[in-house]
Amino acid sequence: MKERKTLPAGEALAAQAAEALPAPQPAAEGAQEGALVVNKKAFVRELAMKIVFIVAAALFVVVVGVICVYLLASAIPTIAEIGFVKFLFGSTWLPSSGYYGVGTLIVGTAYSTACALVIGVPVGLLVAVFMAFYCPRWLYKIMKPVTNILAGIPSIVYGYFGLVVIVPIVRESFGGGGTSLLATAIILGIMILPTIISISENALRAVPKSYFEGALALGATKERAIFRTMFPAAKSGVVTSVILGLGRAFGETAAVVLICGNAAIFPGSLLDPIRTLSSNIASELAYSTGLHREALIACAVVLFVFILFITVIVMLLRRKKR
Repeated sequence: MKERKTLPAGEALAAQAAEALPAPQPAAEGAQEGALVVNKKAFVRELAMKIVFIVAAALFVVVVGVICVYLLASAIPTIAEIGFVKFLFGSTWLPSSGYYGVGTLIVGTAYSTACALVIGVPVGLLVAVFMAFYCPRWLYKIMKPVTNILAGIPSIVYGYFGLVVIVPIVRESFGGGGTSLLATAIILGIMILPTIISISENALRAVPKSYFEGALALGATKERAIFRTMFPAAKSGVVTSVILGLGRAFGETAAVVLICGNAAIFPGSLLDPIRTLSSNIASELAYSTGLHREALIACAVVLFVFILFITVIVMLLRRKKR
């Protein structure tokens, strides 16, 4: 007979425990495999979205680049043919006679934009202060949507309103033809209000309330605390709102065409008609040919450079704010 090997007590217990352990379950292995599949799908999905974002960004850059290259490639030879000084500082725009001076157009654009800021900035800032510090909650629920609606109204609707309402009022009140620098400034001033109000209000609300409360605790009146404490603290946002409003007024076309009078002259008063760079392009591009058409594209480049300059200023202000 064979003798059975006897194990020590500790080893016997270990062997029994090992036999008692359950065998590896196929379900656990399946769960691990499923987790790996899910992780792979998530990785593929994330990679696909990353590629989509990169393509979208690249497409945006390419489109902007193509526009810039096309404008510059068309405008630089034209300006060289006309003459840089004659083109930018010439006082006569008369394509039928070969005169392509945009000096009057630049002045008309600058005047209409400046007058619009004179009208729109004070009103917009005061409304922003009212909405941020004085407006009752029930009234705020009305004014905020109205401001957003005002921002979404198409430009042509503003122009039509100016043509049928503002122009007759200007004509009957002050004389002249009605289609003038004053009518243009009023409409542009109304159009930039939503931009100034929204951004300025957000900037004022972003200032910590402790600034306002501290000023009041030191004995300042509410108005003094707002204009001497809150406005300086929100200066970057307020200035940004004004500059963006300036950009909106500077490049406006559809509304201006209807009410500016479209006369390429230096305005001597608020009641004189004007012509802006954008309205000049919109008025003549449809029937222009040859050098006339290229000169209008050069007008677009001048407008583009001004808008680019305004955009750079906004970017610098935002960087300074950060």
